[in-house]
Amino acid sequence: MLKQWAKKETRTYEEEAQDESLAAKIAEETYDQFYAVAKKGLSKAERSEAFGEIKDALLATFTEEELEEKQELIGRYIKDSQKKAVRDLTLNEGLRLDGRKTTDIRPIWCEVDYLPSTHGSSIFTRGETQALATVTLGTSREANVIDLPTEQGEETFYLHYNFPPFSTGEARPLRGTSRREVGHGNLAQRALKKVMPADCPYTVRVVSEVLESNGSSSMATVCAGTMSLMDAGVQISNPVSGIAMGLISEGDKYAVLSDILGDEDHLGDMDFKVTGTENGITACQMDIKIKGLSYAILEEALEQAKAGRLHILKHLTDTIATPNADVKAHAPKMVKITIPNKFIGAVIGPSGKVIQEMQKETGTTIVIEEEGDFGVIEILGVDQEKIDAVIQKIDNITFTPEVGNVYEVTVIKILEFGAVVEFVPGNEILLHISEISWDRIDKVTDEVNVGDTFEVKYFGIDPKTRKPKVSRKALMPRPERKDRPEKNK
Repeated sequence: MLKQWAKKETRTYEEEAQDESLAAKIAEETYDQFYAVAKKGLSKAERSEAFGEIKDALLATFTEEELEEKQELIGRYIKDSQKKAVRDLTLNEGLRLDGRKTTDIRPIWCEVDYLPSTHGSSIFTRGETQALATVTLGTSREANVIDLPTEQGEETFYLHYNFPPFSTGEARPLRGTSRREVGHGNLAQRALKKVMPADCPYTVRVVSEVLESNGSSSMATVCAGTMSLMDAGVQISNPVSGIAMGLISEGDKYAVLSDILGDEDHLGDMDFKVTGTENGITACQMDIKIKGLSYAILEEALEQAKAGRLHILKHLTDTIATPNADVKAHAPKMVKITIPNKFIGAVIGPSGKVIQEMQKETGTTIVIEEEGDFGVIEILGVDQEKIDAVIQKIDNITFTPEVGNVYEVTVIKILEFGAVVEFVPGNEILLHISEISWDRIDKVTDEVNVGDTFEVKYFGIDPKTRKPKVSRKALMPRPERKDRPEKNK
């Protein structure tokens, strides 16, 4: 009884249908033709058309009954024959579908400021893969909010990768962002995040639009993203380039491929994406279709990837060597200032009145965050003069006179018992009639009037009145006792 219960039940399944004679027939009739087409070094469209003609010619040799009965097997064996021909070409002759050798990189063309109205842009083309990247600069309000079960926070740098159907010659509706797009975007974001400046005042969003794809569009995104950031004036520490490496192996024979095509990704054994600067790797990702890689293959792939990355990097730096010193004239400029947190309320004003008026008058965006004992103010605007005007208004609000110092003030209002004077616009204090002059004054206007400017000394809080005190007469020569007016004569 115990033996019966210990016995493991084995499941049975129906094995995949096979027809060895059919496979041999298809290989015999198509292998040489596929090999010949692969060796011509045609473009993607020309190659697909030539392969399609071979397939159509073979299908024409079968009867309708045979096609109906063995259509699935025929299609599978045609693919097997094509795959073997392409792989054998590389292993035997070191040639690839587009005529390159294993270490060759496709022709590269790139340009910055491709879309002049954006904050930063670039286009990168490598062979039949093309990516257009744009940069948008914003305030901390535009930070990407992360709300995951394992992570909460904000990202001030993020990248979105779009792969529309037309990039591969397809006509189908967009159904939202795919997992593939999310994964490729995350890889490119990790690659570029390593070189972002820690003190960048902006929230930076990069968007990559893949306009054409024949392999390695995520690496084209990294290259285009690097140039667009430099074009936008983001002070990245080093430019980053990326390359996708492939592998074709058969027993002890193998070939490591640089800058793989889409077909080489599909028919090969590895897709190894490597990004980095001239100093080292910033991100990598590997997909393999075999059980594992030897250390020798991995070492060769990394060395070959380094040579390819540096080759691509030179094209990027030839296009734009260093980040632009400033953001573009039409791009927003960001200035950060800090104030003591006791002034945050005054800058905001009742119901936000003060800050809203400043934004309306200057056309800027003002963001205030409290950090410890200080308020951090971000001012975002296109016109530097208007940004400076906001800074001046905030300086006026937060102006605090120091005891014992002398300040030039302007009279803005006359009262019976004194004059209201202004240190800076919006920061005023009462100059009492008794502090205007050493002489007895019956009317304030006998000595000062609205618009007059003169110097006063600040004494801090008067212990008698418990109000701030300034004096004009303290800066005047004190008359001798005999010159003083007699009291109650």
